[in-house]
Amino acid sequence: MALIVQKFGGSSVANAEKIQNVCRIISRTYDAGNDVVVVLSAQGDTTDDLIEKAQEINPAASKREMDVLLSTGEQISIALAAMCLEKMGYPAVSLTGWQVGMQTSSDYSAARIRKVEGSRIRKELDKRRIVLVAGFQGINRYGDITTLGRGGSDTTAVALAVALKADLCQIYTDVDGVYTADPRIVPNARKLDEITYDEMLELASLGAQVLHNRSVELAKHYGVELEVLSSFSGNPGTIVKEVVKMEKTYISGVAQDKKIARIAVVGLENVPGVAYKLFSLLAKNKVNVDIILQSIGRGDTKDISFTVNEKDEELCMQVLQENQEALRFHEIYASNDVAKISIVGSGMVNNAGVAASMFEALYKSRINIHMISTSEIKISVLIDKGDSEKAMRAIHDQFFD
Repeated sequence: MALIVQKFGGSSVANAEKIQNVCRIISRTYDAGNDVVVVLSAQGDTTDDLIEKAQEINPAASKREMDVLLSTGEQISIALAAMCLEKMGYPAVSLTGWQVGMQTSSDYSAARIRKVEGSRIRKELDKRRIVLVAGFQGINRYGDITTLGRGGSDTTAVALAVALKADLCQIYTDVDGVYTADPRIVPNARKLDEITYDEMLELASLGAQVLHNRSVELAKHYGVELEVLSSFSGNPGTIVKEVVKMEKTYISGVAQDKKIARIAVVGLENVPGVAYKLFSLLAKNKVNVDIILQSIGRGDTKDISFTVNEKDEELCMQVLQENQEALRFHEIYASNDVAKISIVGSGMVNNAGVAASMFEALYKSRINIHMISTSEIKISVLIDKGDSEKAMRAIHDQFFD
């Protein structure tokens, strides 16, 4: 008998028919003699609908009250699923984040999990009950409800797998597993049988939406084996683990991120310490910076360009404008008409020519590169947003066909 944690996303529980399908998957796992803990997301567009309702009442609502509101979406899902399992004749209990002891920081809307107490879940499992847990939420030291931010249910599932010492953590979604590219954009994308934690973490951070990067970080740190699979097809999925079999190809996938903005700071003083002043200022205001490009100094000045998430564009511009006198730059520009295309693969570190092949694919498609960033297992380029999908197909063909 094994202990299995299963997580189902919003599209998997969007309506009554899909909830019934999810419950059939859960029941099959239970009938095989396993203990089962299930984490559910809010149904379909429920979270977006709740945000819209809040906007109607108070567009400037506090993050604390938003967390109280948004946490209700997952509670609806677990209650409905428990009802469904009861009707099918299975013992089930639904539990909220605070009931399972999901203790978090007090960063409302972006809380971090501190500890999972878990004794309530173990008691329910001892009674051979299927335990349904509300994802995305926890409780802070003040007894307030918190939410974990985008992809929080993935993180909830992995945290429970760690705390309960689960044998497997399955992440059910609307695709068959992890692909070499988004199959909706690249029709000939291939499903991977397995992928390393590091590769999956990079892909998740670079725009692939199969798993949230925080959940992968947690799984890697504690050695939790993940399986990403479809709640609709019944096909085997992709295993995410530390070591995988060697593949012929040097890269595991191509990802895109359109939700970014490029900031150009023009006319900075060409003296030591300028970059430190600029980026330490942004860090103090919790603006995360990605790709950075510094020009060769022209006399007494130089330019620095960098990318940020598009949600941070307004704050970034405000901070820079308020500190123009201290930073002594001439002007700043912002553009969100850009996209980041990345390739990821642990094999590229020992193989020369991977970057050249990527750039060749873009050259053949007449796509201009604005900025480049590299690490041991990834290469990212900034291009025009309108070329994003064409670039993905061209790069994928270069490496996989």
